[in-house]
Amino acid sequence: MAAEIVNPRSDSNTDQDGGGEPLDSFDPAFALHRGGKMAVQATVPVRDKDDLSLAYTPGVARVCTAIAEQPELVHDYTWKSSVVAVVTDGTAVLGLGDIGPEASLPVMEGKAILFKQFGGVDAVPIALDCTDVDEIVETVVRLAPSFGGVNLEDISAPRCFEIERKLQERVDIPVFHDDQHGTAVVTLAALRNAARLSGRSIGDLRAVISGAGAAGIAIAKMLVGAGIGDVAVADRKGVVSADRDDLTPVKRELAGFTNKAGITGSLEAALEGADVFIGVSGGTVAEAAVASMAEGAFVFAMANPNPEVHPDVARKYAAVVATGRSDFPNQINNVLAFPGIFAGALQVRASRITEGMKIAAAEALAAVVGDDLAADYVIPSPFDERVAPAVTAAVAAAARAEGVARR
Repeated sequence: MAAEIVNPRSDSNTDQDGGGEPLDSFDPAFALHRGGKMAVQATVPVRDKDDLSLAYTPGVARVCTAIAEQPELVHDYTWKSSVVAVVTDGTAVLGLGDIGPEASLPVMEGKAILFKQFGGVDAVPIALDCTDVDEIVETVVRLAPSFGGVNLEDISAPRCFEIERKLQERVDIPVFHDDQHGTAVVTLAALRNAARLSGRSIGDLRAVISGAGAAGIAIAKMLVGAGIGDVAVADRKGVVSADRDDLTPVKRELAGFTNKAGITGSLEAALEGADVFIGVSGGTVAEAAVASMAEGAFVFAMANPNPEVHPDVARKYAAVVATGRSDFPNQINNVLAFPGIFAGALQVRASRITEGMKIAAAEALAAVVGDDLAADYVIPSPFDERVAPAVTAAVAAAARAEGVARR
């Protein structure tokens, strides 16, 4: 018989402002999400008793016995080497903040389907009902035998740094906090091309980053590793500098390898004469501060949905403008990085993702642009089919070169 029609006024899936209509009826996002965005699909047929006896008992027992005797066979006879756990605690979800594990699931499902769509990597969303660092680490360590890698997602700073570090010390599979490293890889790729467009190198540039959270710190580390001339990072209280007495241990470490010029004071003061602005914090940067930057500057205003500097304003003063939005040119989008990075790491059964592998990913991503380089095209589209294969190959080669590949 047909399913019973539920009174929309008594259904939780209704307009809570009093309209009484199902949310699906006026918002296509709800219609798309009904029932979730992903499912498990078999890769082998189970059509008759012979198939059943191979896919499950008794045939499966022979495979289990072989793996018990030779544990490395798990990579050949299960999906372990092609599946990633997408792990969150729901404390820093998009621009929504701490919304909890259940509310984070639509984002984690979205992340999982992006892994599959853009990298051919299977992924499983795991939303944890705990926020303690050690509890998260212990939980993921116990889940690790089922996966070839762990993608940490939307976990608030500074806990995210400690969770990633402790997890990688405990497991022999890659652990990657995409909010940090994915953003950094794509930013570096775009910046390399912007520099090339202007006839400069990374080493010629002085950058200012707005935001000393997960993304800002990771970008700073990657830019320093890539040879940036100088980079200063600002938080809500101004430039992170060694003379401040209010720094957390993470920010004190940050002050130790950035800001060679010894800049102090506000973000706006740091921007005077700067070659690059990178925004990963939200808020608004005054037009006068953008105007004070060096001639031919680059503005990467990546806050969503409202960039720190609107592109129309940035273009008055900057030679290259990038945002985190898909409706403007030069979108700095993590999906350009994480599917290929994990695909490359899984391909060679890497034990971790090294700085060299991330730099290789950035270089490969930048190279996709090639001779088509232009002010409105310093980074390729996520839908460019060359991206994932290029990043995958570069990451796999770097893993072998750095001695972390196991096949």
